[in-house]
Amino acid sequence: MAGVASSRIQLRHLTCFVAVAQERNLGRAAQRLHLTQPAVTKTLNELEQMAGMRLVERGRHGARLTPAGEYFLGHASAAVDAMTSAARALVAPGVPSVPVRVGALPTVASVLLPKAISQLHETYPELGVHVVTGVNDALLEGIRAGDLDLVVGRMTDPDVLQGIDFELLYTESLALVVRPEHPLTAFVEPVPMPRVLEFPLVVATTGTVPRRHTEVFLRRHGLTLPSGCVETLDVSVARTLARRSDSVWFTPERVPQTDLDDGTLVRLPQSAPGTAEPVGLFRRTSEAAAGVETLAGILRRLAAV
Repeated sequence: MAGVASSRIQLRHLTCFVAVAQERNLGRAAQRLHLTQPAVTKTLNELEQMAGMRLVERGRHGARLTPAGEYFLGHASAAVDAMTSAARALVAPGVPSVPVRVGALPTVASVLLPKAISQLHETYPELGVHVVTGVNDALLEGIRAGDLDLVVGRMTDPDVLQGIDFELLYTESLALVVRPEHPLTAFVEPVPMPRVLEFPLVVATTGTVPRRHTEVFLRRHGLTLPSGCVETLDVSVARTLARRSDSVWFTPERVPQTDLDDGTLVRLPQSAPGTAEPVGLFRRTSEAAAGVETLAGILRRLAAV
């Protein structure tokens, strides 16, 4: 898309393309842009003619990006975001107005994010924040599609991070957490793992990093997960079970920090070497809006404490 072709591409072409890519449907993209569907089709056709290649496959089941379209999306999104930020700066210099869209793993969302959002509002009281929780793959797709500005998650395979930056915040290992009155709190040394498995267990769901670490940890003791485990990524469910029963919660060590601080839960004296996992920030490889940069800076400071 160099030379004369790229010089003819206008913001309306990029805006239309990004809307179609995000909506995966020409009709919904048209509604979002307040255009007719034929107008969206015409604009896409113009863009593809200038590009000299097909960017979007249209069909009865919606619109799907071609490999060339997937590659172009990151550049188009960055251009649209930059123009939007420039326009906002003219209206209210230095004051972000578009809500910050943050994605986070359920086991990460309760750690730093609430305090970070509170501090963000001290700087920008009127700035909205939309928080989405989900699994890593879905959150990274949200970043890639431009639906999320920032994701707090766990490091993943570098092959899937094309166009996405990762910045390490901290690493954390697995912890075993129970209520203070739990029978296992009588142990001052590491509890024999067969004894731990005599109690109900709360573990992460299959396929997640904390679950894999839990299984590896048990295998090192010659054990496997027993039947009857509660499997959940919902921190509130896991926390409540640990507080109100004799369940043992296998969790990344920072997740229950508030409960540990106020004494409603305690950590068993078990070490879990080899289960450390990097947690950090994911963003598109482009300049972010002021609110996003401010929130990222707050998260860095909190993680360092």
